[in-house]
Amino acid sequence: MSTISIIVAIAENNAIGKNQDLLWHLPNDMKRFKNLTTGHPIIMGRKTFESLPKGPLPNRKNIILTTVPEAGFVNCFACESMDDALEICEKQEEVFMIGGAMVYKQALEIADKMYLTLVHHVFEDADTFFPEINYAEWKEIERQDFPADEKHAYPYSFFTYERIR
Repeated sequence: MSTISIIVAIAENNAIGKNQDLLWHLPNDMKRFKNLTTGHPIIMGRKTFESLPKGPLPNRKNIILTTVPEAGFVNCFACESMDDALEICEKQEEVFMIGGAMVYKQALEIADKMYLTLVHHVFEDADTFFPEINYAEWKEIERQDFPADEKHAYPYSFFTYERIR
């Protein structure tokens, strides 16, 4: 059975986006995302897919959760349910949930692992948020802290959590 992993960057107020875009530009977070997800299936909602600047992410099986799977997503798989999406991935070692808010809400109930980037800032004007995390259900297994610098406007931390079973 596949490890179901959430990968997300959130602000201190759980903000993840505004107007279908990210609230920050953190090159190291993008690099981490690419390193962790390349070669693995990624599951996302339609709006997240539509926000990708160059279409499907390369070297990954792109799976879109949508109520309109016949909409004609090119070089992707479209599924109407999380169960259908996970069935496509059943032989994969690890499957990544990459957003948006509704996908994260479903994923939080079933995920085994969470790769979380915490941006040490509050974004008041966000319109999309990650669901509340019950940290009592998760064990922190890794943490790295980084200060703001010339390429990163905000300090941030990388966390890896495993669900406590």
